Formats: sequence, structure tokens, C-alpha cells
Amino acid sequence: MRTNLFNTFLIFLFSLTSLAQDGSSINEGKFVSIGGIEQWVTIKGYDGAKPAILFLHGGPGSVMSPYDEAIYGQWEKDFILVNWDQRGAGRTFGKNAPAELTEDYWIENPLTIEQMTSDGIELSEHLIKFVGKQKIILIGSSWGSVLGVTMSQKRPDLFYAYIGHAQIVNLSESQIIAYQKVLRMAETTSDQTSSDKLKTIGSPPYDDAKNTGQFYRVIKKFEKENSVPAPDSWWKFSQEYDNEIDAQNRYNGDDYSFINFAGHKKLGIKAMSEGLDFRKDAVDFEIPIYLIQGEEDILTPKELSREYFDKISAPKKEFFLVPGAAHGFNQSIVDTQYKILKEQIETSIKN
Repeated sequence: MRTNLFNTFLIFLFSLTSLAQDGSSINEGKFVSIGGIEQWVTIKGYDGAKPAILFLHGGPGSVMSPYDEAIYGQWEKDFILVNWDQRGAGRTFGKNAPAELTEDYWIENPLTIEQMTSDGIELSEHLIKFVGKQKIILIGSSWGSVLGVTMSQKRPDLFYAYIGHAQIVNLSESQIIAYQKVLRMAETTSDQTSSDKLKTIGSPPYDDAKNTGQFYRVIKKFEKENSVPAPDSWWKFSQEYDNEIDAQNRYNGDDYSFINFAGHKKLGIKAMSEGLDFRKDAVDFEIPIYLIQGEEDILTPKELSREYFDKISAPKKEFFLVPGAAHGFNQSIVDTQYKILKEQIETSIKN
């Protein structure tokens, strides 16, 4: 109980002290009522007249709020930046989950694409009113790219454009392609440990989240060996989030979100993305679409993202294949996002 009270006080204190408005600048962090629960949102920008961007983090439990200043802090002079701890992640998870986590909680509180899409739309409506804009810009990465597409499809009137990075198209097919690729890489490089692990868990799909996690760790190993990493400084927590309570919320939320994402037959938890194939039901867009693909991305392979892009009909669309980039962020990915925003989207908004 003492920990929960301290956590509430810590969040409340930040929501007061961080609201620093100098002229039209914005620097706010607070819980917002979205989808019937309190969800953590930060809004930062030097000039309130600038376009607003809503970042949709990956994972689905991998919140970006602790790293937003390190990765995107320099953008605050050009844009209003909004980070959101999605349902089941980070501070949003900590605010709503019980003190004692049990398997019953996971089973009785499933995450769904439909609910999280609804959350994202409700948040977007709130942001448009709060920052006084006609529309906002969406940037989704990995899992966030699922929400980026579904939100853009359902409410295009809310968004100027969508930028997808490491775009998920059909997760089941992606996993099969990735498995075949990393198995070849393991055998070619005589990596017996990785080869044995892959053969032990077998080819996807998996009905056990543990096997999915082991598979993803092998993928990350090979992606790391074949790509340019992000600066180490990006992954140091900002001071506000560098505490035991936030760390525990991130850890628990990541576990909860991942088991819902991957699915776990023993607990009767269905994978969130089961049956998802955007090539069949999300190809017609009313807003501009930009897809950024790391050339060394194994988890969401370029073959599928390019195939999906070719099927898309939109007022404008562009595909960016980034050398040296894998599934995650690095400087080239962030530079490409910024280039699109400044040369394409911001120009169209002004015109």
C-alpha cells in the first residue's frame, strides 16, 4: 500500500511540476482518461503552433516515454511530441494493475487490437482539442505500426499522414520467413547454440509465449551482428523514470503485453495479431502513407513490407529502405523519419 501511495504521489507531483508553459511552449505529463482507464501521456514542444506527432510505441509493452528526450529531444523545436504509455504498458499498466499480479489477471484482462485502436483514436481526439489542431501526425514502429494502420483506416479525418517503421503486415508469415532466414544464418556461421535452439523450438507459429520469446532473442542476436546500432545514450532512462517503481511497472507491463501479443495456449490467451493480414483488408488509405524499412530487419522482413506497399492506394505513398538498419531504431531511421516530416508532411500542411 505504501508503494502504491508513493507511486501516485510521484506521478501527481510530476504532472504539476512538469507543466511549464513559456509563451506557447508545452511540457506536460499526466494521466488521461482513455477507454475507461487512466493512461499516461506526455506532450512536449517549444512552440504550440508547430504540428503535433503522436508516437505509437512497439512491444506492445516497450514504452518510449523514458527515452523520448534522448532520441527525439531535438525535434521539440519543430514539432509537438506526444508519447503514450499504451494500455498494459509502463505507467499506464502500473496505474491500473492490481498490486498482486496473478495468472487470473492476465486471463481476465486480454489486450485486443480493437480496444487499443479505440484507445488511440480517443487519445487523438483529445490531443487535437488540447493542442488546438485540425489533425495530427502518426508515427508507429513495430507493434505500433499495427495501431498506425488500424487508426488511419478507421479515422483518417484525424490524421495528416502516417509514417510506419518496421511495418507489421502479417505476423505469422513474417515469423516463418524470419525462422528460415535465421536458421540459414546460424548454420552458415556455425553458430551451433542458435541452431540448436531454433531446431528445439521448431518453426512457428508457437502456442507458447516462451518459445516466441526465445525465437525473438535469436533474431535480435543476428540483427545486432549485421546492423548499425543506436547510440548507447539513447537507452539511458531520463531521470524522472529512473526509479524502482517505474522499472517494475515497465517490467510487469512488458510481460503482460507480450503474452497477449504472442498468445499462450495453456492459459487460453489468444495472440492479438492472429489472422492479421493488412494486404487483404488495409490497402486503401485516405491519407499519405510513408513506410520505413530497415534493410537488415529480420523480424518484419522487407519482402512483406514491400509487397504490402505495392498494394497500397493512397493520395501519396513512399517506401524507404534504410541500409544498415534492422528492426529497431538507429540514427538512420530517426533521420529518415525527420526528413519525411520536414520535406513531405510539414510542407503539405503549410500548403
